[in-house]
Amino acid sequence: MKFDGVRVLDLSQFLPGPLLTLMMADHGAEVIKIENPTSPEPTRSIGPKVDGHTVYFRNTQRGKKSVAVDLKTVEGREIVGRLAEGADVLVESFRPGVADRLGVGPAALRARAPRLVYCSLSAFGQTGSWRERPAHDLSVQALAGALGLSEVPSIPGIPAADMASSLLGLAAVAMALYRREKTGQGDAIDIAMYDSVLSWTTLALDPVFGEGRTLDPATSRIYGGAAFYRPYRCKDGRYITLGGSEPKFVETLLTALGRADLIPLGRKPPGADQAPLRRFLEEAFLARTRDEWTTWMEGRDICFAPVLDMKEAFDHPLATERAMISREAAGASHVGLPIKYAEEPGRLDPRLAGVGRDTEAVLATLGFDAAAIAALEAKGVIKRGKP
Repeated sequence: MKFDGVRVLDLSQFLPGPLLTLMMADHGAEVIKIENPTSPEPTRSIGPKVDGHTVYFRNTQRGKKSVAVDLKTVEGREIVGRLAEGADVLVESFRPGVADRLGVGPAALRARAPRLVYCSLSAFGQTGSWRERPAHDLSVQALAGALGLSEVPSIPGIPAADMASSLLGLAAVAMALYRREKTGQGDAIDIAMYDSVLSWTTLALDPVFGEGRTLDPATSRIYGGAAFYRPYRCKDGRYITLGGSEPKFVETLLTALGRADLIPLGRKPPGADQAPLRRFLEEAFLARTRDEWTTWMEGRDICFAPVLDMKEAFDHPLATERAMISREAAGASHVGLPIKYAEEPGRLDPRLAGVGRDTEAVLATLGFDAAAIAALEAKGVIKRGKP
């Protein structure tokens, strides 16, 4: 697998960092999750549990080792420092400045381990006047303009700031590891959720960069102004979507609906010129239920999809065909691997570690004997979990 032989220290929590290291674990990396002995990964207790573990934890932490170490102790910091000397990558998501105060920041650890690729994930980055402000996905998307792309701001279905920063973090780590092969040197990476969202706004920038004004969703091609790129309500209150305004799709659908006379409207600019076409489609789609329209659309060359809820989405045959759901014999489910290689496919490791399960084994590789490990546990520096 692509990351065979790569050792990763994961000091992150919640979603962006753990998802980044999960993707590395799925493709062969050894990921050692560093947890506080008394305040471990919060997602261990968020949401419903299946077979003793939450769904959230299962789908962000599978296949990782757990070492419980208190970074507020001198001994705990030294343990992480020694682990860094043998690691390839470290991922952390502390608020900027915290890792430095704890003695596990990029300067301190890269001085000990020059080959280390150190990736910091935060809301607003390691520099700038907002660096110490707390924020989660919703606030970041609001500040970066993403929520303003809808006519009425609402909670996004996908936490784009979390996901974008995780994916950009993975790309940055992979690039740094590739460069290290040539130079022998690691690097320090600064990934901000805010930067990540801004970098994903390309399709909304024409009026901003080209005309010095904000985007108007009502006249935008993909934000509501195009009749063939929007959701429509059906007879049963469910929704379908048209997702392509190319002339061939417009012609195919309107001809099939007996309104070829409206085809010229589909060629006009999005906005007021297409309003009559949009009104026709709103009325037309109310004639059938969502599932009836899904059946009707089969075999027709139209960009179309029903709006599914999450259970329907993972029950859909395509999710199984694309191996995007994996079910254990005991009943627990995992999201599958979205990165698919022909020659070196990843492998989903469903095993989950209890807090500190691997503490003793990992410390033994650093030269700690049983007596030293017991002494550290007695002082509260570490925690040993069940095998």
